[in-house]
Amino acid sequence: MDLCVMIEGQEDVGWEQWRAIATACEEHGIPALFRSDHYLPLGAVTDRQVLDAWGTICALGAITSTVRLGTLVSPATFRHPSVLAKLAVTADHVSGGRVDVGLGAGWNDPEHAAFGFPFADLGTRVSVFAEQLEVVRGLTDGEPFEFEGEHYRVGPVDALPRPVQARLPIIVGGNAAPRSTAVAARFADEYNTPFPEPEDIAPRRDAVLRAWSEAGRDDARFSVMTGLLVGRDENELLDRAGRLAEKQASGSSAREELDALPASWIAGTVEAVSERLRELSDLGVDRVMCQLLLHDDLDQIALIGGELTSAVR
Repeated sequence: MDLCVMIEGQEDVGWEQWRAIATACEEHGIPALFRSDHYLPLGAVTDRQVLDAWGTICALGAITSTVRLGTLVSPATFRHPSVLAKLAVTADHVSGGRVDVGLGAGWNDPEHAAFGFPFADLGTRVSVFAEQLEVVRGLTDGEPFEFEGEHYRVGPVDALPRPVQARLPIIVGGNAAPRSTAVAARFADEYNTPFPEPEDIAPRRDAVLRAWSEAGRDDARFSVMTGLLVGRDENELLDRAGRLAEKQASGSSAREELDALPASWIAGTVEAVSERLRELSDLGVDRVMCQLLLHDDLDQIALIGGELTSAVR
């Protein structure tokens, strides 16, 4: 099982911090670095800077050499699929073939209103997402493409250049609902489920495997994205919990912050976190995207790449 780093880029992550995070990932053997795709902060603090997700990925692709880069996930509501496909292919060329494209339907109404993005009802957003997924796949698969649906009309066009990778990896993010897994099985390469409760993981993986099988595929890849907080010992863990409480402006003590973390999070000492990760591996999870809210804590990245990675291989 692979362990990757996932950063909430909308929470005041500046360019120099992105450079440091990517460098730390490469130094410590982290295979992939993912970032969220939002236009506004999502927490209690609302005056944080937000750099564009795909602009960041293109820039990081030019200054790194080994770490894969991707979104988790880009809302279908933010960009026309032709724009997203062109951005992804450009990033793939800049990075020499190290890009993954995470796609979702979009969910956060306030940022859509703030920046003028249409925000339809859930059924319409899912329909738009399904068409976007098909268009992005069609424009990046290396063949002339034409599409006409309810929301988009594209082509005929032979989109050049082709991606560096033979097939641009697409990740669909969701809770393994039937429509989501069905469209993912047609066009995606991986299904990622965010913040699952422990008891939800096996049923969601089963739903993904079933959808892939019904689509005639046997190459399903199932991943989990969840918060991670780890320390070498209890004191280091509490220190990080205290800094997390400060960043979240929760007003909690370190112990209160730690105790209040959702059950979906993976938190504890290296030994406890390693055991939890092994349990996920035993459940068939192919990789875990570790959401690190302390984005300036490069030592936590070192822990993931060193002690945690070795514990699950």
